[in-house]
Amino acid sequence: MTERLMLLDTASLYFRAFYGVPDSLKAADGTPINAVRGLLDIISRLVTDYEPTQLVACWDDDWRPGWRVELIPSYKAHRVVEALTTGPDVEETPDPLVVQIPLIREVLGILGIPIVGAAEHEADDVIGSLATGAGVPVDVVTGDRDLFQLVDDAHGVRVIYTARGMSKLEVLTDASVVGRYGVLPEQYADFAALRGDASDGLPGVKGIGEKTAASLLRDFVDLDGIRAAAADPSTALSATMRARITDAAAYLDVAPTVVEVVRDLRFPAFDASIRPLDDAALDAFGRFAETWNLGGAAPRVLTALGNDS
Repeated sequence: MTERLMLLDTASLYFRAFYGVPDSLKAADGTPINAVRGLLDIISRLVTDYEPTQLVACWDDDWRPGWRVELIPSYKAHRVVEALTTGPDVEETPDPLVVQIPLIREVLGILGIPIVGAAEHEADDVIGSLATGAGVPVDVVTGDRDLFQLVDDAHGVRVIYTARGMSKLEVLTDASVVGRYGVLPEQYADFAALRGDASDGLPGVKGIGEKTAASLLRDFVDLDGIRAAAADPSTALSATMRARITDAAAYLDVAPTVVEVVRDLRFPAFDASIRPLDDAALDAFGRFAETWNLGGAAPRVLTALGNDS
């Protein structure tokens, strides 16, 4: 089997599982278990359909890093729990999901799926760093379009995009990104900075939407080229566009650092190989499945990971 690394944007997937699986699913003690069961079924589906040989659950050790917030204070600000006034930012997460996150970490550990995070960085940065120079084809599984910047046909990096649901997964390649937005994947971060993204609290440049951002990048290649063109009276930019870009100089000075995925994090060694569980792990998983009422999700994920059904 050809080696292939699959990187999970784990929070993106367990939020999807939580909202996609009925919250009536509970353990015997009343603990909701829908996100756990849903995530395991998502993993089963992905591993079965795309046949990775390695699997990593990438984690938000810091979902809103201070260094990004310092550059753009509105970054993800709308997702912060409003009642919190001191201490680190806490993402607004439904209580029935909060109680399941430790269980998700526990079951991933039992299944031998490494959880990889990095201090002061988001899962996006972990994914970017693991995908860069992986040396094998990579599938990034996410509902976050920011990660489109990682798509790279030459190095076998694809994005399996979950935004339309697990029954309508989209596999994005260079051509897919160009077809969707009119920019190359390597231009996507500049495109996002120009356009802005309300879901991340990025204001963008006033008066520049997707079509205009794509047109500017087609004409001037990247953000540096666009800013240089705005500063050069001889270029074919309208006075209005020139003013919009110039007026946004302070934002454009910092936006690329916020939007671009970090690609040079280093991690302790870990084994991401997908392999059948040993007897001790099978016993532990069986106890976990019984205690937490995993139902059919348990045999499905075992089978997907190469265990006898």
